[in-house]
Amino acid sequence: MIPKQFRLKQTKAFDATYHNHKIVSDSIMTIYTGRLKKSEMTPTRFGFVVSKKFHKRAVKRNRIKRLFRECVRLAIKENKLGNLEKYMSFIIMPKVSENNYKLKLAEVQHSFYKLTERIK
Repeated sequence: MIPKQFRLKQTKAFDATYHNHKIVSDSIMTIYTGRLKKSEMTPTRFGFVVSKKFHKRAVKRNRIKRLFRECVRLAIKENKLGNLEKYMSFIIMPKVSENNYKLKLAEVQHSFYKLTERIK
């Protein structure tokens, strides 16, 4: 589980991140980027959204959210966030695809690190 200080919870924070219009994506996930931090003391927050379009079963949607959370938790633990440290918030969403609900953690991590390199 991600520590509380790194969780994006409020609706206003989600809306502000969506309206910033910095988006990177690949075949597995889409990452919406928030604004740049004004202070280095504030932690970078992550939110996860999985719509019913992804899969009609809540079990499948919750599984992909758990995979994404674990990927971010490991990145925070190993200090592999890199360029992400200078942003306030991120929203991570899976791409709707035939077999994306069958993903493994290694595939999610590979996609996440590849996308974080593209964020400037």
